[in-house]
Amino acid sequence: MSPVSPEPLAQTPAQTPAPTPGQILLVRHGETAWSLTGQHTGVTDIPLTANGEEQARAVGRALAGRRFSQVLTSPRLRARTTADLIGFGDQAVVEPHLAEWDYGAYEGLTSLEIKAERGHWNLWTDGVPAGATPGENNAEVQSRALRVLGRVRADVLAGNDVLLVAHGHILRALAAAWVELPPTGGQVFALGTSTMSALGYEHDVPVILLWNAPAPRAGV
Repeated sequence: MSPVSPEPLAQTPAQTPAPTPGQILLVRHGETAWSLTGQHTGVTDIPLTANGEEQARAVGRALAGRRFSQVLTSPRLRARTTADLIGFGDQAVVEPHLAEWDYGAYEGLTSLEIKAERGHWNLWTDGVPAGATPGENNAEVQSRALRVLGRVRADVLAGNDVLLVAHGHILRALAAAWVELPPTGGQVFALGTSTMSALGYEHDVPVILLWNAPAPRAGV
């Protein structure tokens, strides 16, 4: 009797490895007259200073050659101008959820002025009263941040980089949401004007890869 040949083993299809995740690059807008004085600037639509414009151009030089699958910007003039000056204005799409915190009655006031009126005050824990606008609390701001992350996360997981151009408090809230901190978590992140930060993944865990990095100025 002839020996029976074994059945050939079924071939397991080779699995395509998952792409290396991309990054979310955060750029805070350049200097304004109110960022210099420390006034809370939410809905007030003021332009960049001349120095703020040069700060933005420096960021553009640092980002030369970078490609982004999405470029989203706050609707405010200072953010849209920054997106233009860093070289991505043609690609930029306005994302309303990237607007800065609505400071309500505290719009245009400094933290020192607010504390002189009410004593101890922390935006992240105490919030703001309604004024000409309703104002927002930390949970409302984080909710907007999560909506932005929901818009870009699939692109990042597919291996693409995304650029967000916005403001100090909303970007801090967004970073906190990325690493799953509570709505008050953004208070631990300082963020200067015209700085670059990057969010990404390490071993499938959302992490902060870079934070509050200024771009080198020309000739420096």
